[in-house]
Amino acid sequence: TCLKNYIMFVPNPSDYHADGCSPLGKIWTTPPVKGKTRLNILCALTPQFYGRGAHFFDRRYVWPYKGLIVGTDPVAVDTIGAHLLQTKRIAHFGEDRALDVPPAHITQADKTYRLGVSDLRRIRLIKSGWMEEALI
Repeated sequence: TCLKNYIMFVPNPSDYHADGCSPLGKIWTTPPVKGKTRLNILCALTPQFYGRGAHFFDRRYVWPYKGLIVGTDPVAVDTIGAHLLQTKRIAHFGEDRALDVPPAHITQADKTYRLGVSDLRRIRLIKSGWMEEALI
């Protein structure tokens, strides 16, 4: 998640993990961070599409997507990333399996902190490179 990249700039990172990390957007409004990010890059080279994240790594749910999601809007970048993972879960399981911790931080960053766009219909996605198994 791009929105979580700045968690190192706060004294108590654990304060931002409640409710699916929904307060993460607040970090982007603090003086050391506000207005300083020009480009957001979400690494989707080998994403994990199911589970509870990095601390609960499970090789069964990792695949070689070989992609990067890049944009000036961190909320849009995370929205596209979450959509990619959801699409892969549907392809893998034949249905969308809900995550234990839904990515509430994305919508909150949009609606509460006004950091960007979380509505897929309003995000302009430009694809480049090979499209085989692109999923989105």
